[in-house]
Amino acid sequence: MPDAEYDRLFRELQELERNNPELQTPDSPTQRVGAEPVSSLEKHTHIVPMLSLANAFDHGELLAWEKRIRKLEPGVTDAGYQLELKIDGAAVSLTYEKGMLSIAATRGNGKIGENITPNIRTIPSIPLKLRGDGWPERLEVRGEVYFPLDAFAQLNESREAAGESPFANPRNAAAGSLRQLDPKVTQRRRLQFYAFNVVTPDRLDFETQHEVLDSLREWGFPVAPHRRTVTNLEEAEPVIQEMEGRLPMLNFQADGLVVKVDNLDLQDRLGVVGGREPRWAIARKFSPEIAVTKLLDIRINVGRTGALNPYAVLEPVQVTGVTVSHATLHNFDLIETKDIRIGDTVEVIRAGEVIPQILGPVREKRTGHERKFSAPKVCPVCGTGVEHPEGEVMHYCPNAACEGRVLESLIHFASRGAMDIRTLGVQRVAQLREAKLIRDVAEIYALTVDRLIGLDGFGRKAAEQMVAAIETSKKQPLSRLIFALGIRHVGSATAQLMSGHFGNMDSLMAATEAEVGGIDGVGPIIAGAVAEFFSLQSNQELIERLRGYGLEFTEPESAGTSSILAGQVYVVTGTLPNLSRTQAEEIIAKAGGKVASSVTRKTTAIVAGESPGSKLQRAQELGIEIIDEAELLHRLEAAS
Repeated sequence: MPDAEYDRLFRELQELERNNPELQTPDSPTQRVGAEPVSSLEKHTHIVPMLSLANAFDHGELLAWEKRIRKLEPGVTDAGYQLELKIDGAAVSLTYEKGMLSIAATRGNGKIGENITPNIRTIPSIPLKLRGDGWPERLEVRGEVYFPLDAFAQLNESREAAGESPFANPRNAAAGSLRQLDPKVTQRRRLQFYAFNVVTPDRLDFETQHEVLDSLREWGFPVAPHRRTVTNLEEAEPVIQEMEGRLPMLNFQADGLVVKVDNLDLQDRLGVVGGREPRWAIARKFSPEIAVTKLLDIRINVGRTGALNPYAVLEPVQVTGVTVSHATLHNFDLIETKDIRIGDTVEVIRAGEVIPQILGPVREKRTGHERKFSAPKVCPVCGTGVEHPEGEVMHYCPNAACEGRVLESLIHFASRGAMDIRTLGVQRVAQLREAKLIRDVAEIYALTVDRLIGLDGFGRKAAEQMVAAIETSKKQPLSRLIFALGIRHVGSATAQLMSGHFGNMDSLMAATEAEVGGIDGVGPIIAGAVAEFFSLQSNQELIERLRGYGLEFTEPESAGTSSILAGQVYVVTGTLPNLSRTQAEEIIAKAGGKVASSVTRKTTAIVAGESPGSKLQRAQELGIEIIDEAELLHRLEAAS
C-alpha cells in the first residue's frame, strides 16, 4: 500500500474511532506501529522498535510541531535539523554481528517482523559485510527497500506481455517482492536500498544524525541523495520546495521529506509518543495531489440522530495512488455555497483529510446538462418530513422509527464506547433486524439462546456468547447508558458530566432544561436536546423497559483518581495521533480534571488533533491554550 493511501486510511480510521470510540480495538493500527506479521515466515524481534512518523502537510503544521517539542526541550531551536527524502518503499531492519549481515526483517508490528534474510541478500546495494571500522559488534541498520521506477516499468511491461496483470505501484511490488518464498523471484525484481538510521543495544558514539548518515556511507550503505542540514525551519521550507521540484527527475518514489532533530542527545530526551511516533522527527509531506473527475450523483446517509449526511458518488479516479469513488459533502449548505451540481466536473483532494473531499466544480467544463441539487423535503429512507432546526447546519429526519435511524441507533447502542456488547456488530444487528428479533434497543435484552439458534452463523456456542455479552453489558455505568441512548449532541464526555452531576437516571429524567444547562460544560443546545428527549413518552417507556431488564441506572463513585488536573477544564477535539477521544477524556477525568464538550472562558486548554473544527477557532478567539496529545501526556508525567 502506498504511503499516501496509508495516510488517508489511517486518518479515516482515527476519525472513525474518534466519533465511534467503541470501535477501537487493542489491535487497531492506531494503537501500534505497523501490521502484525501474519505469514509463515520466521519471526524476528527488533533490538529497538521500528517507529512510524507523524505527518505535517504544510509549513504551519511543521512550525506547530517545533513549538510542541520546544516546550519539552527549548534547546531544539539551536540544534538544527536533518532533512532526508522520505522514500516510498518498504521499511526493513538489517542486523549485523561482527560486521556480517546475520538477519534481515520487515517492520512487522514495530516490535516483531518477518525474517526475510535470503531475499535481502539478493539486493546488490545491501552490503553482506561492513566496510571500514568503527561499527559496533551488534547493530541494526534501518532503511527502505524500493523499486526503481525504470525497473518497475520494465517488470510491468514483461507481465503484460505474458498476459499477467501489472502491479499497481512500486511500493506494493517492493513489499511483495521481499516476502517471496523463492529468493530468485526477489532477485529478478532488481530492488534497491537506502539506509537512514542505526540502532544498537548501547548508545552509538555519534553526536548528530548527519554523522550517522556519513558513517553509514563509510560502512558501505547507500543513503538517499539530496539530504541537507539546516539550522532552522525557515531554512527548511525552500529545501522542501526544491526537493518537491526534483521528484520527476528521481528514479524512485518519494512523498515528502523527513525532518529530524539533528542532535542525538536531544532525540533521546524528546523520546517517543505513545510507543508509536518519535517526538524528534516528522514527515513533511509534499503538496497534495488534486484529481479531476465527474460527479455522478449526490446521495444521503441517515445517521442515528436523524442527521442527513450528503455524499458524492464519483466516477472512479486515482488520487495519490488510490482509487476514489466517493467523497464527503459535509452538509447541504456547502453544496449550495460551492454550487456543486450533479454532472459537474469536480476537483477532489485527499491529502491530510480523513476521507476524500470535493474542492469545488470546474465551472468552465460545464455543458449545461448539470443538475442543481436541493436539500430533500422528506427523509430518503422513510419519507417523513425533514426538519431543519434554526441555527443548525444539519437537516434531520425526526422519525425515531426511521429504518436508517433505528439501524444506526442499534449499532451505536451496542458499540464499544457505549454498552460494549462485543459480539453484536454491524452485520449481526442487520441480521437480527431482518429476522425481526430486535426493533429497538430494549429488545436486545430479550434475546435468548433458543431465539438465536437456527439463524445463519448461530450455533449454540455463538448464541451463548452473544447472550453472555448482552448480560455483561447490563453492568455498564449510567454514563455509558446515557451515551448509548443516542441523544442528539450528547457525546461520551457530556454523558459523564451529566451522570456525575445527577448520579442516577431518575434525577436526570426529572431535571429541567435549566438544571441540565447549569452543569459546567453543558451548553443550552445540549440541555434543550436532553430535556426534549426525556419529555417524549416513547423514550420514557423505553427507559422503563431497560430498567425492567436490570440495567445499571446509577453512576458509581470514581475509583483510583488523582488530583493532578484538579480544577482544570479540558476540551478534546479532532483526531489524536494515538488516543481515541474517549481514552483522552478518561485520562483527564482520572487525573481529577473536567472534560467539557464546548469551549468557554473557563476552559483551561483544548487538546487538539487533526481536523479540530470550530472548537479550535473558538479557543483562539478566547485566548485559550491549545495543546496536543503529547503535551497532555507530558503534563501528567511531569506532575506524577
